[in-house]
Formats: sequence, C-alpha cells, structure tokens
Amino acid sequence: MQIKSNSVDDVIGRVYLMAKNQHGCRFLQRKLTQCSQEDIDEIFFEIICHIVELITHPFGNYFVQKLLELCNEVQMTLILKVITRTTGELFRMSCDMHGTRAVQKLIETLKTPEQASFVLSSLEPYILSLMKNINGNHVAQRCFQYLSKYSKNLMDAVISHCIELAKDRQGCCVLQTCLKHSDGDQKKRLMTKISSYSLLLAKDPYGNYVVQFVLDLKDPRTTAAVLNQLKGNYEHLSMQKYSSNVVEKCLKFSGENNCVQIIEELMNSPRLRQILQDKYGNYVMQSALRESKMYRDLHVALVATIKRHDWALRNSPYGKKVLSRASFSEERPCPSCQFALRSRFRKSLLPVAFNVQDVAAFVFPVAFNIQDSLSVRTSQPSRKSRLYQHTPL
Repeated sequence: MQIKSNSVDDVIGRVYLMAKNQHGCRFLQRKLTQCSQEDIDEIFFEIICHIVELITHPFGNYFVQKLLELCNEVQMTLILKVITRTTGELFRMSCDMHGTRAVQKLIETLKTPEQASFVLSSLEPYILSLMKNINGNHVAQRCFQYLSKYSKNLMDAVISHCIELAKDRQGCCVLQTCLKHSDGDQKKRLMTKISSYSLLLAKDPYGNYVVQFVLDLKDPRTTAAVLNQLKGNYEHLSMQKYSSNVVEKCLKFSGENNCVQIIEELMNSPRLRQILQDKYGNYVMQSALRESKMYRDLHVALVATIKRHDWALRNSPYGKKVLSRASFSEERPCPSCQFALRSRFRKSLLPVAFNVQDVAAFVFPVAFNIQDSLSVRTSQPSRKSRLYQHTPL
C-alpha cells in the first residue's frame, strides 16, 4: 500500500486496512502521537469493531498497542467489553504470538480498579493454562507486576498449583515473578509450600530455579525450612545436574552456621572422593572451598581432607580442578588473614628501619672510621668539587 498523504484526514475511512499493512501501520503509529483528541476519537470508533482481529494481526497489534496508550477511560472500558464479549476470547488472544503483546500493553494501560478486576475475572478460569503457555505466561506475569493489588484469586490459584507450576518451563518463570511482586500472607503461604517441597524441586530441571530464587530472597524462616528439607541429602544432591546448583546457592546464602554444617556433611561423606571427581560435584566442592575461607579452621580442615585424595584427584579431569583450587587456597590465605599478615610484617620491619645505621656501623666499621677521619681534615674543597661551585663575577 502506497502512502501518498501526510494528513490524518486523508486516511479516515481507511484506518482498518492501513493497520493491517506494514507501511500503513507504521504511518498510523507516527500520526497517532501527533493527532488531536478529536482525531483519536474518530480513528478509535472506526476500528473498534475490528479490534479483536487487529490485536492478533502481525502488524495490526502494533497499531493497537499505540492506540491503547492514548485511549481515555471510556474508550478503554469499551475495548474491554468488545474483547470479552465471547467467552475465552481474552485467553485466546493472550496465547496468540501476536495478541500476547497487545494484551500485555492493555494490562499496563488500564485506568481504573474496575477495569483491572474485569480483566482478571475474565482470565481467572484459564489461569493455570495461561501460566503454562509459551505466550500466555507473559500476560500472567504482567498481571502480577501491574495488578497485584487485585490479584488475590490469581494468587490463590498459584498457591494451589505451585508445585505443578514450578516443574513447568513457563510456570517456573511466572512463580518467580509472583514471588517478586507479591507480599503479605499470600506470599508467606506460597514460600512455605515451596520450601516444604524443596527437596523434590531441587532435582527438577525447572523447579531448581524456583528453590534458588526463594533462597535469593534471604528470608530466614524460609531459608531454614529449605535447609531442613535438604539436610542429609547434600551428598547425592551435589552429584546431580540441577540440584548441584541449589547446593552451591545454599553454601552462598545460608549463613555461617548452616554453611559450616553443609561443608562438614560433605567432608564426612563416605562418597567424598566420588563427589570430588564428579562432573557436577567438583563445582560444589570448589564453592565449598571458596565459601569456607571466611572460617579459617574449617577451611584448613577442608583443604587437608581434599589433599588426602591427592593421588586419585591428579588422574581425574574434574578432580584436578578441585585439587588446583585447594592448593591455591593453601598457598594464598583469605583476605582477612592476608591483612593480618601484612600488618604483622610491617610492624616487624619498624625496628629494623630505625636500627639500620647501627647495624651498618657494626658491620662496616672501617667505612665509618674513614668518614670520621675525613671530617677532621681541612675544609678546602677538592679540585673536582670546585669545578661545580658558582664563582661570582
């Protein structure tokens, strides 16, 4: 379609067709920002009966997104009535690869609490399917980001199905967004349920990310509940692809007492050598070495325990990495220890610096005697020194 006019008046009556054309859609988006409210109203009423089609159109959805930014409260309400006229229409659009963008923009630009409640009630019967859909999950995340005040029923659905969602590729992302933007009693209930299933989720390809996210929140009660579930299982968790990431996260965020307990459980494991040589376990042990540096006695004991398996680790491609880090840690103390050593070293140098002349006089008495003898000679400067003296004219 050729766009020969730069005037909005010339496209009135052709907006619907232009919105479905790549160049026409771009033209309309540019002009919408320059239009008066009267022009926007005229364009709006021309396309409102086609809004459902345009929302899911490859080009039309971009035009609708721009129009949503400029709609007033009355126009937004009318759009909501049109797109929810058919049962399940909003859900269908949310799961469409083009429609999902427009629905997300719709949620971002809602004007009133009534409109927010209207959208949520329309999506509520399909919320579980929406969260697990490759396109729909983004709409669900927008609901928690922008409509968290009105999403109590959605939150209840999430809590009821949180384990199923946590083990789903899309659902685990929605759960993390939900945890990030929720608060109060519902958030506590959700975190409690996740922590009670943390051993199961830690081994899951997607559930492990949810457990890690919960640990990142650094809530003492939830962290303690997760660690209580994992206690006694760190041995085999460290040698699994997904759960090994959770163990590393536990070492980092569990706090001093819990970190010590985890490392001691690994050190005392009868399968320690296997963990050290494992393609996942070796990373856990490297993390243990890194985190134990803050606890000197524990770090020394861990390094010594690893060194006992020196001969086996040297012949293992993964064991070599742990052995190398253990050797490096043994040679290089932790930062706090380095500071203490530097301070002691500087203090030990102070008396040496002040007594260096006495030592030199004792070792080289001849030189000092020569200097004394020179000082009693005539003060007449030598020929060489006279050459560099300034002689007044």
